[in-house]
Amino acid sequence: MRSAYRLSTGTKATGDHSTRRLIDDNIETLKQGIDLIARLDDHLYTQPNRDLSLSGVGAHFRHCIDFYHSFLAGVASRRINYDLRERDEGLEKNRLFAIAKLDALIAGLSRLSVMQGARVFEALLEGASDSDWSISSLKRELQFLLSHTIHHYALIALALRSQGFDPGVEFGVAPSTLMQWRKTA
Repeated sequence: MRSAYRLSTGTKATGDHSTRRLIDDNIETLKQGIDLIARLDDHLYTQPNRDLSLSGVGAHFRHCIDFYHSFLAGVASRRINYDLRERDEGLEKNRLFAIAKLDALIAGLSRLSVMQGARVFEALLEGASDSDWSISSLKRELQFLLSHTIHHYALIALALRSQGFDPGVEFGVAPSTLMQWRKTA
């Protein structure tokens, strides 16, 4: 299992490998989202679960898409502002639109270079003031995106299960946990 706070003691090749793994984990997680959305009907995708006070599945996907879009928009300038999000409500209502956006994000992540992993980035989380930029890295931001998305996928899974729809046992579970399950199975 990967540690969130492990200090890098490896060579540059090790760093390249871990950056590539994070890119791939994010891509695979977004592909899980596409697969799930394709299995849902419009009602399950758009309707909030009032019993659990949860937003609709589409709203969670839109939120995740917004964060990835902010990330990819900021990579070139090395300033990632998660507060500058599109918040396109069409993504909450239109499954095909959401799938197309997820495909575009996967293409954007696929174009990332592991060499960018050595560059310093600045990141601004939502709600922070403009003076609260944090020093970060491509790897750290990929770790954040993966964790953030898995968190929302877990909420999506909970909402769907409460409505009688099984998203699958692996949906909303971190790649490191899935790897551990496979090792111990």
